[in-house]
Amino acid sequence: MGIEAVRLPREVVVARPPAGERGHLRTLKGVTLVREGQQLLKGIDLAIDRGECLVILGPNGAGKTLLMQVAHRLLAPTQGSVSADPVREAMVFQRPVLLRRSVLDNVLYVLDHARLGPAGGLAGASTGASTDAPRPVRSADRMARALAALRLVGLERLARRPARVLSGGEQQRVALARAAVVQPDLIWFDEPTANLDPASAQGIEAFVTRMSSEGVTCVMSTHDIGQARRLAQRVLLMAGGRIIESAPADRFFDAPATDGGRRYLRGELLNG
Repeated sequence: MGIEAVRLPREVVVARPPAGERGHLRTLKGVTLVREGQQLLKGIDLAIDRGECLVILGPNGAGKTLLMQVAHRLLAPTQGSVSADPVREAMVFQRPVLLRRSVLDNVLYVLDHARLGPAGGLAGASTGASTDAPRPVRSADRMARALAALRLVGLERLARRPARVLSGGEQQRVALARAAVVQPDLIWFDEPTANLDPASAQGIEAFVTRMSSEGVTCVMSTHDIGQARRLAQRVLLMAGGRIIESAPADRFFDAPATDGGRRYLRGELLNG
């Protein structure tokens, strides 16, 4: 899949800070999540910097997905706080849920149910980032935005095809188009390549790289250490609902500061 040089038409252009002029886009303090008496996240402190590509590593059950869902405000923490800048954001799940409609309709649906965020831009309908009433995108821009998003991920020729008959890789590309069409400042990727063939996974990586190069903050969970090496600017290692290590990617992979980091890179099990 080629990621083309496509620019989505915008109603409102929100200036991004110059490179190097970063601030915290999302801050978690003392976040704990308890479900059915089990502590799944344990005192998480985390600041996500504007414009960074953060990759979250860790074994199954480490809490990677839950951390992203709490930070994305899909889940409320049992204790602690999540503070956020007013931004447009979207989440790409491991297995996208698609409507029984065409590929194009799946993308248009996002626009038709988006909300105008505090800065005047679009906020993904699932984020809860705005309390404004839903307002559709202007009809003059609606189709152009949707088609540009599909062209970005190489699906324009399949626009009229039923979304649910597509291959797994193509369905994930629909999810990428739905994320791109809201012109996000922040995208969450929950193991988006876990069930895909190498070619499809490469396309997802190209999308993440493209978004990151344009200043979009990207947060991604993965089990693929090679993928983390290719994409991450910063690595977060989790185990047992805790953050074990947080470090710039080159430092983490060259000389992890913790025993847990060294064991994980050797392929050993982490118990938290």
